[in-house]
Amino acid sequence: MAKKIIAVIGGSEPDEKSLKIAEEVGSLIAQRGAVLITGGMGGVMNAASKGAKSANGLVIGILPSGNKAHANPYVDIPIVTGMSEARNIIIARTCDCAVAINGKYGTLSEIAYCLMFNVPVIGINTWDIDAPIKKAKNATQAMKMIFEELLT
Repeated sequence: MAKKIIAVIGGSEPDEKSLKIAEEVGSLIAQRGAVLITGGMGGVMNAASKGAKSANGLVIGILPSGNKAHANPYVDIPIVTGMSEARNIIIARTCDCAVAINGKYGTLSEIAYCLMFNVPVIGINTWDIDAPIKKAKNATQAMKMIFEELLT
């Protein structure tokens, strides 16, 4: 059976609280034996990647540019797209579940794509919209929702 792939989506310029949450989420994803996928850049993506690497996890980065060197230093598998924000569709199509942390309109588009493709979304400190997004208070609660409720 293939490993589960969990996306962490979120802001490129988040507050410190969101960075800490993202790092913990990344670490917990790796500890559960899942693969982390992000947009491969900074902010929440970098923090989640750092957390996953700290727990010996595998990190995939779907990059907006056409240059592997643009990936954050924790990405194991950089996928260059040259597609800018359109790469968000690839992330949504690839993941089994997404955790949205903080974020602006790019994150909102990723949430929308996930919902369009029936991919569950957990939100922590992110958009409060009228959509079927499960809310989590922290990283531990988000992982419990993912691995004990959504992906069983």
